[in-house]
Amino acid sequence: MKNTVVHIGVDVSKSTLDIFSPSRKNWQEANTPTGHRALLKKLKLMDASPHLVCEASGGYEKSFAAALHAADVAVSILNPRQVRDFARSQGRLAKTDRIDAGVLADFGAKMLPTRTLPPTAAQQELAELMHRRSQLVASRQIETNRLEKITLPVLRRQSQTLLRCLQRQIAQVEEWIGKLVKSAEELERKVNRLTQVQGVGKITALAVLAHLPELGTLTDQSAAALAGVAPFNRDSGQWRGQRHISGGRPALRRALYMSALVAAFKNPILSPFYRRLIAKGKPPKVALTALMRKLILLFNRLLKNPNLLLAN
Repeated sequence: MKNTVVHIGVDVSKSTLDIFSPSRKNWQEANTPTGHRALLKKLKLMDASPHLVCEASGGYEKSFAAALHAADVAVSILNPRQVRDFARSQGRLAKTDRIDAGVLADFGAKMLPTRTLPPTAAQQELAELMHRRSQLVASRQIETNRLEKITLPVLRRQSQTLLRCLQRQIAQVEEWIGKLVKSAEELERKVNRLTQVQGVGKITALAVLAHLPELGTLTDQSAAALAGVAPFNRDSGQWRGQRHISGGRPALRRALYMSALVAAFKNPILSPFYRRLIAKGKPPKVALTALMRKLILLFNRLLKNPNLLLAN
């Protein structure tokens, strides 16, 4: 039985894994199924229980993390800025893949990050479908903007054809999302629960669940921080600076922003809150950010407590 834990840093790139452990120092494996299997074999030979620490790297870490989850190896996937701030606090300004792996191992040993839990199959599928929908919607908006400036008839017809194609693909992805929700009972329950909030539509609920699958298991502070709507103080001595939000998950924050816009004028509970902030002289964006924070806390509490009554 391995009672001790050793934190191992892994810098993940598209093709390679740069690894640092206190015993073996630096080595490298391919970021492929073969490389993942080779790493797992080395981990099994260790005297201590391995806890791997890596950064979110644009999706390149997903297959690697999935292999670790399947082998029941602990892994923490961190916000890159959090790790970079940790390195700067120690005066470690140089940055290479080997150095970053060492920083990650040191971060794990000193900060003891929590284990990242594996997503369910439904969560993975929802995240991918919602990401694809966002891409298509963004492409549609870009092409719509282009069409406004096109004057040549043959080019306008071409652009309109592309827009119709994008619209068909968006509708197809939304159909797949609908089928997924109906087939996953827990996901359907969560969507129905979130859409009980006036001003929150199905797409917003799905986006929130796709980008924050931990929702319903978090503290209020953690939920606000992960959404990037927790205000941080900027004070020094007698000086009191303006508080600002920082970090978080941008795609989640965009979904919350659109919902907050509707709630600011339509929700019978949140709308008066928004108007009070405006009456106190708060800028509209600040008031909307406060509304976004209210929403994510409400979502988290609704999923955490199925018996919580919602008066709206």
